[in-house]
Amino acid sequence: MTFNADLIYSIVSSTLRSSVPLILAALGGCFSMRAGVSDLGLEGMMLAGSFFSVFGSWLTGNAWLGLLFGILFGVIFSMLHAVMHITYRVNASISGMCVNLLAAAATPLLLNEVFGMSGKSPMVEAFKKPNWEWLNNIPVIGRILGAQNILFFLAIILVIISWIFIYKTKTGLRMRMVGENPHAASTVGLNVVAYKYFGVAMSGSLAGFAGAYLSLGQMNLFVEQMTSGRGYIAVVINAFGRYNPLGVLGGSIFFGFFDALQTVFQNVFPSQLVMMTPYVFTLLVIAFGLGGGRGPAGVGKHIES
Repeated sequence: MTFNADLIYSIVSSTLRSSVPLILAALGGCFSMRAGVSDLGLEGMMLAGSFFSVFGSWLTGNAWLGLLFGILFGVIFSMLHAVMHITYRVNASISGMCVNLLAAAATPLLLNEVFGMSGKSPMVEAFKKPNWEWLNNIPVIGRILGAQNILFFLAIILVIISWIFIYKTKTGLRMRMVGENPHAASTVGLNVVAYKYFGVAMSGSLAGFAGAYLSLGQMNLFVEQMTSGRGYIAVVINAFGRYNPLGVLGGSIFFGFFDALQTVFQNVFPSQLVMMTPYVFTLLVIAFGLGGGRGPAGVGKHIES
């Protein structure tokens, strides 16, 4: 393979496309962790979003409504995590894994019951790359941005809005206080339970959005286990980015680059070697890149009833 300008454009464009579901899912994890609830259920919420967005698009014939279905069911699955952990005080790692296992078991069953198919769903209406000619006139980055669909730009906007909300608004400050010290937050009159539920609901909505991107943004159908562990990678990215939306953006692009290598170099190196690349770098980041980092001090803590 010859390295030239076209190959570089292809790698960068593919990196941005691959980073979008990671950005969205890890961004959802920011809200959950900042509210004091572990984000280990992201994989299941993403998988639910992938399936139900396709179901919504199949039912309505509209990709935007399909996206809303994915977001809604991402929230519904996140509420299972929230009820178990916040209300019934089940260990957050257990409740998160319950959501992941439920989604992994329910989506193949629903795929067979709803569509009468195994392995993958029928093709549905999906998001197409917008034909924005003016983007191609922008030097260097125009060609790269022109290769993305509308959901990429929405993801970037959501990163900016989330950073402003978490760090520049009174509600965001209070949510961070709940995540750091729920007892102190309760003492000053904050509704700790409500803030925790809000954080988990936001994680579900953004993870559902991430799942919808996989099935309606990158493809036009649902494939069993199509998240392929991206929810777990998003948990690592969230820690790597220090639970900050801007850090999540950078970390997602970093991991998206290695994910993109699967597409760009699949015909150059053995497919098994290329496919394992993102997971190898995930393990390396866990081993060497998270030293000294810590989550909010109040994660997993409850206030006395």
